[in-house]
Amino acid sequence: MTKKEQRSSKWAFLMYKDSAPENYQDVLDSIHVPYVLSPWHDKDIVKDTGELKKVHKHGALFFDSLKGYHQVSELISDKLNGPAHVEVVQSPKGMLDYFTHANNPEKTQYDEKDIECGSGFNLRKFLMSQSNGTVINDVIDIIEEKNFVEFMDLVNYARENNQGMLNLIVDKTYFVSKLLDSRRYDQQNKIEYEEDKYE
Repeated sequence: MTKKEQRSSKWAFLMYKDSAPENYQDVLDSIHVPYVLSPWHDKDIVKDTGELKKVHKHGALFFDSLKGYHQVSELISDKLNGPAHVEVVQSPKGMLDYFTHANNPEKTQYDEKDIECGSGFNLRKFLMSQSNGTVINDVIDIIEEKNFVEFMDLVNYARENNQGMLNLIVDKTYFVSKLLDSRRYDQQNKIEYEEDKYE
């Protein structure tokens, strides 16, 4: 399948500051498709020449159904005067890292606070969902390290030390409380077993 025959619900695009409409966010809001945009990349350098690249933004559209290359390409060129070339987003997390060059320390770093989004795209929720695997492992490690068996103790610890962890605990209350319950039950059984042994 050629790139132009691909269908996806997530498409990446590019737009240049000198050709994009000034009200580009209003234009994107008007098509009612969740979107996310990088900060303006205004300090990128062409490796070979050392010249500054044209000021541009990377963006992505998150449709609720599959769209073809030509559909998205026409949308970007018509609405944003952007290049007709669009690409399927392979890794949303990787794309967001590229928005700020987070994993490319040799490139100009851009501020995550300048990422723009709209039409229902929730950046905080998205970032949380991408990092949940790491954070949930951190939560389990903390529970074991601190020997927590009570939900309140874990919540207090997260409130004082890690807002991201607190958000995850709120999102995954059922899982976390079940884990704590099973630890408490396990510890109680061990205590009872030890007592029975010496009676």
